[in-house]
Amino acid sequence: MHCDDEVDGGAPLFGSLHPSRRMKRRGGWNRSGLAWVLSWATWVTAMAAGAEEPWLRISEDDRAIKVETDRVEAVIVKRNPKHWMTGIEKGTFLDKETGFREIGDGLMVVDWLMESGSDTEWSQEVIAPDGHGVGRYTWHDNETDPGKRHYALMAHGSTHRKRMVEGPQLCHRMKPVRPEVLRGPDFVAVRTTYRFEYAAPGRKAGSQWTQWIVFPKGRRYFFLMDRVDSANDSPEMFLRNDTPGVIRHDRGDTFSEVYLSHLDGPHGEVRIPSSEFFEPFPPDLKFGYRRDMRRIPERFIRAYHVRDPKTGRAGPWLAGMTLEPSVVYEAWWSQRPGGVIVTIEEIHGRPTRAGESFSAAHVVGWFDSIQEMKQVYDLYKGHSRLVADASGWRLEK
Repeated sequence: MHCDDEVDGGAPLFGSLHPSRRMKRRGGWNRSGLAWVLSWATWVTAMAAGAEEPWLRISEDDRAIKVETDRVEAVIVKRNPKHWMTGIEKGTFLDKETGFREIGDGLMVVDWLMESGSDTEWSQEVIAPDGHGVGRYTWHDNETDPGKRHYALMAHGSTHRKRMVEGPQLCHRMKPVRPEVLRGPDFVAVRTTYRFEYAAPGRKAGSQWTQWIVFPKGRRYFFLMDRVDSANDSPEMFLRNDTPGVIRHDRGDTFSEVYLSHLDGPHGEVRIPSSEFFEPFPPDLKFGYRRDMRRIPERFIRAYHVRDPKTGRAGPWLAGMTLEPSVVYEAWWSQRPGGVIVTIEEIHGRPTRAGESFSAAHVVGWFDSIQEMKQVYDLYKGHSRLVADASGWRLEK
């Protein structure tokens, strides 16, 4: 199946199927049929030789995979990252139309597998001095040093205590990976998997995280899915990431405003000026979302409006859009000391049994307006899974 991907009709819900599946004829071969076969043979030979499509360039070495389409560039890391593992590497997501890049520490980076609750009873059993293992969650009640207590409050607030189920924190401590690259006639997809290596007391390690990233031809955005196949039971399991990604700034020099769709009300869109992020504040003070305390919004869009820190020139919006709003368990944008805005989003947060899976699908990329974000969002709304193979890719509910 192949859906139209014109701008006014939206990008495809399904990527193009393999060319071999499009050609079914009745009767014998004619000249045009022979020409098609020769063309198809040339395409197969070129792909086998690693040739590049006109709209696509892929370069790969032992450290990373660089994807360059007609509209964007991005790097997916295998080992030795500039900053974090998982997602899109720091500073590499480029909008070719405007020349702007992501301004933080990368996009859609992944943390731990977690659940709500206290880890006090584990305090003598969980030790991860170098980050390898399942340590205690940074929480103000665990700290006696005033500086560490203040940091814990700024990082995680004081109203919703949580604990790790499995580790390590993937963005920090994931070992080298071998992503798989899948090419189609109008898309390229990259699949990364990793099994959590450590578990909290009473749990077992081995849940699998899978991340698909699909770059479609002609688009300034990509599709991404995070999926967890759980090895454990949990009353409220969730996966934590940054959607779309951390913002680095000095009193708003790199961005002018933020848009969080869950704050929209009867009077329309709520735009938050960068000045709201000049001073540190904890995640539960303002701009946060909890599914158990708020209505599920019509859309779940989180975006910031970039600008040139030297000239002040306005750029596009960089947005992360979770296509099924109900999968978001909790989310916040908070200013930490040091000019860092964290954009945490936690998905699922529901009872989970060993052997079950959960996922979230996102659109992440560059947009000229909030209205454009909404239009693209509405094309794909309601989907939480992404599947891909040699014949194409598609979103599923």
